[in-house]
Amino acid sequence: MKTRRDIIYQAYSELGIAEYNFDISPEELANARRRLDSMMAQWEAIVSMGYYMPSDPDESDLDDLTNLPDSVCDAVALNLALQLAPGLGKTPSTLTMVGAKNGKNAALAQFAVIPQKQYSSNLPVGSGNKPLPGWNGFFRPKKVITVTENGPALQNDNGDPFTESP
Repeated sequence: MKTRRDIIYQAYSELGIAEYNFDISPEELANARRRLDSMMAQWEAIVSMGYYMPSDPDESDLDDLTNLPDSVCDAVALNLALQLAPGLGKTPSTLTMVGAKNGKNAALAQFAVIPQKQYSSNLPVGSGNKPLPGWNGFFRPKKVITVTENGPALQNDNGDPFTESP
């Protein structure tokens, strides 16, 4: 995991302002930290990535861990570079802009949660499934199995496997 400082320096180096060539002032670092926190607040509103968000924007420290996986840090740094560029009088390259867009889409897709949905009971199962006695050829709701002290038990089980659960 990276710290906020690592991501900010990576964003500055993407803009051609490397730490070893230019002295980045504490005010510029504080501005970049605020922009990073606000950008991640926007991303966290879309999908939860686990970014450590302070309760007060001025309480976060540059050396705090971001709690982001390494697969997302490059996308965050590229998007931060796009936000910092106008204030520094820099024009980001086309590769930076495309990489930022693709990285953000990939990062949001990585953490997207696809909800589970059960087939409706009036949906035909298709021609590849052979009918069983007492089966009408439609999907039925699955029975939920719970584990009790006496072993597995089916909820709403009436003993007949060919009848639907309520």
